[in-house]
Amino acid sequence: MEFVVQREACTAESTQGELLINGEHFSWSLEPRKDQTQGKPYCIPAGTYQVELLQSARFDMITPHLLNVPGFTEVEIHPGNYPRDTTACTLIGYLKATNFVGDSRKCFEDFMSKLLSGFEITYLDAGGTA
Repeated sequence: MEFVVQREACTAESTQGELLINGEHFSWSLEPRKDQTQGKPYCIPAGTYQVELLQSARFDMITPHLLNVPGFTEVEIHPGNYPRDTTACTLIGYLKATNFVGDSRKCFEDFMSKLLSGFEITYLDAGGTA
């Protein structure tokens, strides 16, 4: 399976995009802002990352963990709704509005049901650049 987060819009608070599985829309994504001038939190660099399903110390459940992200540790894909719910991680949800994804827990459960450990995910900036 191919997993891609296609970033589409940036605000002062967040980076919004779309999670594609095999080229088809699965959900909306929300990450911290792209602007790095104020320090962290900000979104991770575009690129392709190995992912493992690991226990999350923060959420006490198994989540997808992105490995070897330059300048970051403990980057996960997990439920959440607002930029305040992430410090570098990707939130996913079926509903979207500015600086918001909704129905996140259901979306996360559906996403987890599709996964096997040891896959890759690509993050593309607006315009499709990695």
